[in-house]
Amino acid sequence: MSVLDEIVEGVRADLAVRRKRVPEAVLRERAAAAGPPVDCVELLRAGPGPALIAEVKRASPSKGALARIGAPADLAAEYTAGGAAAVSVLTEQRCFGGSLDDLDAVRARVTAPVLRKDFVVGAYQLWEARAHGADLALLMVSVLAQPLLADLVALATEIGLTPLVEAHDEAEAERAVAAGARVVGINARNLRTLEVHRQTFARVAPHLPDGIVKVAESGVRGPFDVAGYATSGADAVLVGEALVRSPDPRATVAAFLAASRPAVVGG
Repeated sequence: MSVLDEIVEGVRADLAVRRKRVPEAVLRERAAAAGPPVDCVELLRAGPGPALIAEVKRASPSKGALARIGAPADLAAEYTAGGAAAVSVLTEQRCFGGSLDDLDAVRARVTAPVLRKDFVVGAYQLWEARAHGADLALLMVSVLAQPLLADLVALATEIGLTPLVEAHDEAEAERAVAAGARVVGINARNLRTLEVHRQTFARVAPHLPDGIVKVAESGVRGPFDVAGYATSGADAVLVGEALVRSPDPRATVAAFLAASRPAVVGG
């Protein structure tokens, strides 16, 4: 069993517990009362240079614990003060140490769009995301059969979420587009092996049609990597580990953004 398979198995087990505790009908009512979400498609490609999606990430299966995040809302506020266009919150519990409580805390603190990042396997989690105030939700091509992927893209859009559909290679990117994705994330980390290949975005992005928002995910060690993704045509870059490990997340976000901006010529 791959790492990804183990994660998804745990997600399904935890999901079964939450389903018993909170019926989907209740989530739908809470989603309706959550207020209007932000359509993030235009926001992520507004430019100049790529937008930055800054992630609240406590741990990962490849590195273990990354940082002690006592107040995820404070961290998110630092991100947005540094110029982050959106905040991603990992809510998977077993391998990433996240929770819906983290999502609630961030949503209550920042006005920027919030991404619920998890391993979505069904509609319940999309209603959950919206009920907890998310504006975007991650959908992974590698986790979902094509008919279900298309259904979840449609449902997310219908209830006001912007689906960020994640691919790892050309075939998955093609599936994302066929499912109706307007925002496609290209992840440099293979979650089946945990290996990172930083050239993945540059290889896969040209296969996406014009008009698709292209998000580079994983593999960011410093400003040079963000600049590299910008050069390869990224509309947005999602960064987690490099930010949560930073002693000054606000300044690090600002430095990443500065590295990705086109140089101003003249004087």
